[in-house]
Amino acid sequence: NDYSNNYIHSNIQPINYVRNIKNPVEGYPKLQKLFNLKNQQIKNFQTKPYGCRIEPLKMVSKLNEWINMHNLCFDVIMIGSLSENQFLINLIKELPIDKLCSKPGFLFIWASNTKIKELSVLLNGNNGNAWSKKFRRSEELVFVPINKNSKFYPKLDDLSLFERQQWHCWMCITGTVRRSVDGHLIHCNVDTDLKIENQDFRKITDEIETCIPTHLYKVAENFSSATRRLHIIPGRVGYNSSVKVRPGWVIMSPDILLNNFNPEEYKRQIDSLGSNLPQDEEIENLRPKTPLQK
Repeated sequence: NDYSNNYIHSNIQPINYVRNIKNPVEGYPKLQKLFNLKNQQIKNFQTKPYGCRIEPLKMVSKLNEWINMHNLCFDVIMIGSLSENQFLINLIKELPIDKLCSKPGFLFIWASNTKIKELSVLLNGNNGNAWSKKFRRSEELVFVPINKNSKFYPKLDDLSLFERQQWHCWMCITGTVRRSVDGHLIHCNVDTDLKIENQDFRKITDEIETCIPTHLYKVAENFSSATRRLHIIPGRVGYNSSVKVRPGWVIMSPDILLNNFNPEEYKRQIDSLGSNLPQDEEIENLRPKTPLQK
């Protein structure tokens, strides 16, 4: 059972011995049914896919335009992708996240293991940014590539003895949300905090060409019932990667394949769909719940 010692002799990483990577809910029929029901509900209440192609240096002014001229706000905001040049601290701290995010609202920021200290400093409000103090850190999520051949394996930037292969995400909350009573806003414990890459799924979905695993989006979709979702990718992802649009999301990136975002059209779609998914009795009965305190 000494997988570290086995890796030294075989060059097979310990993560390769983890079972049920392809289907984590195998053997749990209720959880499988819950995932299927939530996937279908999300599909039934999602906007068409939107992309906003823009250079990183123009992102702040464009977001301010959305806020001031179109009165746009989002309930779920994700920043970054699994690409090393995404954690641009000077740009991220200037983003008007506090004005762009509703209350309650949820923020997901992804960074490689080598940037986790910078991310922590940013969220502690020690970098001169105005918005971080209005968010509190709630959960840390981890994404682990399956091996060194993975598209998502972090590039090494030092000569340290140990390789850093994980990607980290801080999930932050603004406003007041209680998991025990706000089931109409959040569904906790549907996904695990740790996700291991499923290469077979990538082959099926042609995900190998993109820098964003589907799981990054699914975690946010399964957690929050909100339909207003924004993904900001504040840097180029490289010549061998692409950024694809996704139904239910507005994706801002210099490399987004489709440039079709219209703020007024988007607002009309949200007015038609509603800003939150409706509660479903079957999903409520199946999903894990936090016990009410006596």
